[in-house]
Amino acid sequence: MPKQFDLLIFDWDGTLMDSAGVIVDSIQRACEDIGLPAPGERASRQIIGLGLTQALQTLLPDLPADDYPRLVERYRHHYLGRDDQIPLFAGVDSGIRELHASGFQLAVATGKSRLGLARALESSGLGSWFAAARCADQTHSKPHPAMVLELIAELDADPARTLVIGDTSHDLLMASNAGVASLGVTYGAHEAGDLHPHAPLALMDSFDEVYAWLSVNA
Repeated sequence: MPKQFDLLIFDWDGTLMDSAGVIVDSIQRACEDIGLPAPGERASRQIIGLGLTQALQTLLPDLPADDYPRLVERYRHHYLGRDDQIPLFAGVDSGIRELHASGFQLAVATGKSRLGLARALESSGLGSWFAAARCADQTHSKPHPAMVLELIAELDADPARTLVIGDTSHDLLMASNAGVASLGVTYGAHEAGDLHPHAPLALMDSFDEVYAWLSVNA
């Protein structure tokens, strides 16, 4: 079967790295640090994928504006103390290398900051396989299409031959807003019911399934 995609744009947290649990725990601890009740796990998972400040504003819309910087600082304190210990999902290390070797261009679109992604790329050893990346402090946060459109422009890619792969509704809506296809994964932050409405080509239950699907269909 001829290739139908040239550019694969991956989300990071919850798609390549098994970080959703640490993100939720860091949000809950940060809230407790400033005297707020810890939000529930599902509510905390729903905002994963957004830029950090936007995520916290979405999760806690009634918090006084002056309190968000303190909450961001406490979140980073808890998350950055553990981020170099967070594993990739099974199959990601070999799968990314093999996709690159197969001739796909690979990119990352993430709610992380540039510094946070740089740390993750270094600790995971995957940095050399990605041609470009966009982070939430470089451009508009998901689900705005800017990350995808900027990556397509930078890499001189064809939108019709671009595929976004992510674990949240924010990823899939970003893809839809950019006019490109998407693939959803159910092993990260959001459940299948959150992903179905955004019409991904398929939903995968593990990264090994992602790799197998791409090997046959992409």
